[in-house]
Amino acid sequence: MRQQDRKGRFITIEGGEGVGKSTNIQFIQRRLQDAGIDLVLTREPGGTALAEKIRTLLLSPSDEPIAEMTELLLIFAARAQHLAQVILPALQAGKWVLCDRFTDATYAYQGGGRGLNTAAIATLESLVQNDLRPDLTYLLDLAPDIGLSRASKRAALDRFELEKIEFFERVRTVYLQRAADEPSRCVVIDAGEPLTQVQTAILQHLETLL
Repeated sequence: MRQQDRKGRFITIEGGEGVGKSTNIQFIQRRLQDAGIDLVLTREPGGTALAEKIRTLLLSPSDEPIAEMTELLLIFAARAQHLAQVILPALQAGKWVLCDRFTDATYAYQGGGRGLNTAAIATLESLVQNDLRPDLTYLLDLAPDIGLSRASKRAALDRFELEKIEFFERVRTVYLQRAADEPSRCVVIDAGEPLTQVQTAILQHLETLL
């Protein structure tokens, strides 16, 4: 589906570990539903039964190291399935889609964190998505050491969360660069502020779509 062929709106939430994505996604979900929006809530990697199996492969610590290109291809395989089964049908039907992470995360984690060539990511992005991009992306920004400290208190760490702090510093750098490069789409929110201030900032931009 081309960007101009869809009827619904596509909102993504991005950020590193422990930035409060889940809490703020619930806040956005309530606001949109209160406004009478027909909303689909989903996540990446995942969103379908098959894509969730790929998510498990990606996040579970393993004795066999996952090659960086294998990781990238698995992510786009899950995304292709997610788009075909969930995101594109919803947008075509006029529904709004609220997604926990999307391709910005691939540039940040696999491009920044892993150091993969961004040209390879861009090629897969074009192949899998055509020209589909989010209408609005919130980047919840937080210093990695604070975010990792938060993440360590909520559950056992997954394969990505076990990476060293330098990995997450590179992730953050790429996220912020992408937001700077696309200011009309990306809104950077200081996730270190009190929750009420974070959600006030989110709401200001959300109202522009409503």
